[in-house]
Amino acid sequence: MRKAELVMAVVMAVFSAYLMWKSAELPIGWIPEEGPGGGAFPFWLSTGMLLCCAWIVVRWVRRVSPASQSEEQFMDARARSSFFWVAGSITVMIALIHFIGVYGAVPLFLLFYTRFLGGHKWGPSLALALVSPVILFFFFEIALTITLPKGFTEPLFYPLYDIFL
Repeated sequence: MRKAELVMAVVMAVFSAYLMWKSAELPIGWIPEEGPGGGAFPFWLSTGMLLCCAWIVVRWVRRVSPASQSEEQFMDARARSSFFWVAGSITVMIALIHFIGVYGAVPLFLLFYTRFLGGHKWGPSLALALVSPVILFFFFEIALTITLPKGFTEPLFYPLYDIFL
């Protein structure tokens, strides 16, 4: 567990530094009469993430976090099994986005995850699976005007576009 905490902090720190470097290709400061530059949010978010990673390393060296004091195995057999089920279902969801779109793949993933992996009852699982694509649609397509992949279901959305856009 101790090694895993350090490795993850270092990997995330390197990723944060890369994101800071990449987002600095766009303006990261305030642009008068426009607002924040295109790279501002990812740059400062990555800066915060890098600072958090540095703090994790400091706490690891000082051995003050429970994980930094633990010599236990990082993942036991049950955790590995759970990891592979989740990673496999996410992989299937991503593959399905090409065919049935986000609004079909995400509910299927949520239903599988909550009902079969999480052990929740059918009612809450179905409610989450049915409500989440509606929220995603209104947030991305209507509020942010960002089109998400719809696969072969795209013609079903044309009437909604006529109403809201």
